[in-house]
Amino acid sequence: MQIHRAEFKTSAPDLRSAPAWALPEFALIGRSNVGKSSLVNLLTGRRDLAKVSEVPGKTQLLNFFSIDNRWSLVDLPGYGYAQVSRQKRFEFNQAVADYIVQRDNLRLVFVLIDSRLPPQAIDLEFLHWIREAGVPFALVFTKTDKQSASQTRTNVDTFKRTLTEQGFAVPNVLLTSSTKKAGRSEVLNFIAAQLA
Repeated sequence: MQIHRAEFKTSAPDLRSAPAWALPEFALIGRSNVGKSSLVNLLTGRRDLAKVSEVPGKTQLLNFFSIDNRWSLVDLPGYGYAQVSRQKRFEFNQAVADYIVQRDNLRLVFVLIDSRLPPQAIDLEFLHWIREAGVPFALVFTKTDKQSASQTRTNVDTFKRTLTEQGFAVPNVLLTSSTKKAGRSEVLNFIAAQLA
């Protein structure tokens, strides 16, 4: 898939403020500082389209990007400061929860995972939540340039094994590095397949 035009459209504080368009949307979410904005820039080939911050939790709004006026990327706030409530459901930004559960044109959520880390409880909790919500998702392992390919494979295999042990059917898995520009075509081809 080739991208010819990528534009930032709007930041929405809640679902009601989201664009009233019919574009299929692909959302990015993950722990704070996992590289969501960097992935937007990698996919669109625009270095500064999404603002990248060194400060975790900087993204507070739902950020919508139009791609060739055919589909949209949505950069969601991270869930780095989430907690599990008494009802054992995953609590995080309410606008994000509303968006994921209620947005009709959301096609798929890319859940970003730091490839350098062992399985984190907060990622697993979110995956349980989104599975219960019945929303399609895929895993994108980021920052693969920060370690050897074999270490990345080991960590990804460990994560997949953990999911299997917790009763998940392992979803599609993609590997990326914004620094090395790795994984761009794989993610875009995956999106193209969803749009077909």
